[in-house]
Amino acid sequence: MPEHFRALLVEQDSAGNFTRKITTRRLDELPAGELVLRVHYSSVNYKDALSALGRPGVTKRYPHTPGIDAAGEVVSCSDGSFAPGDAVIVTGHDLGMNIPGGYGEYVRVPASWAVRLPQSLTLKESMILGTAGLTAGLSLYRLEQAGVTPETGEILVTGATGGVGSLAVELLARAGYHVVAATGKLDEEPYLRGLGARQVIGRDELLAGAERPLLKERWSGTIDVVGGSLLAAAIKSTRYGGTVTCCGLAGSPDLPINVFPFILRGVTLAGIDSAEAPAPARAEVWQRLATRWRPERSLASAELCPMEALEEVFPALLSGKHRGRTVVSLLP
Repeated sequence: MPEHFRALLVEQDSAGNFTRKITTRRLDELPAGELVLRVHYSSVNYKDALSALGRPGVTKRYPHTPGIDAAGEVVSCSDGSFAPGDAVIVTGHDLGMNIPGGYGEYVRVPASWAVRLPQSLTLKESMILGTAGLTAGLSLYRLEQAGVTPETGEILVTGATGGVGSLAVELLARAGYHVVAATGKLDEEPYLRGLGARQVIGRDELLAGAERPLLKERWSGTIDVVGGSLLAAAIKSTRYGGTVTCCGLAGSPDLPINVFPFILRGVTLAGIDSAEAPAPARAEVWQRLATRWRPERSLASAELCPMEALEEVFPALLSGKHRGRTVVSLLP
């Protein structure tokens, strides 16, 4: 184990401005934890961009190394949960938020945060999926638990060109669902249809009449990553007994809605939190992502970038100009 390693470091100056640089850090600067991981790949998520640009609500203290995802090779594990050389995935918990994350060549975390890499996935593929894939997978898993099947009708995905949304479209299509993708980028319709969407609609179509207490029943289920008025409209147009999963706030953290969909149609609003999801659910979803839900097109089309290129990726992600998944390589 080396004494030093490369990492992206975000710093805040006395005027409150945030800057980013690739620097050398010491291994003994890492926090306590049973597992030391040599990171091969990380990925870019909305929270990473927020942390890297110093937006409030994610990272409390700077200087800091973001990266809420990491996949690599175990260097050591003091409690025996893993052996040196094991390939593992670490996502969520406090990694990359307030604990140095995957944009460093090494991380040290509690062993309970790690999941063994499924045999049919490579480390790179696991980071193409990353937190976005796990979140989309947990959303589909929740829909299945609620009895929403391909036979029950159309499934809506909002924010469909983003990381979670695009993976949700492909996972649902792979599982046999009739997917309707909602997006503000209608010029991306060929991309979304290539992922398996049967229909692509614009935000305006979804929001038409949304000021009313209820809308015409259409969706048997929804995977929403946007929040705000789009989530409210999806709930209002969900069929009797349907389930809507909510995992993001790219549009707004607010939910302008009344109780009518819940008390007149029995609609369920299910929150999805991948950061603290129980270990059995994580392991099950990762196994499904590696096998019967395996999103071949997304795994073949992700962008690969070095840490040095992240400076351009972060603002594009927050401005809605980023499409699909970006994997960060920390290999020499």
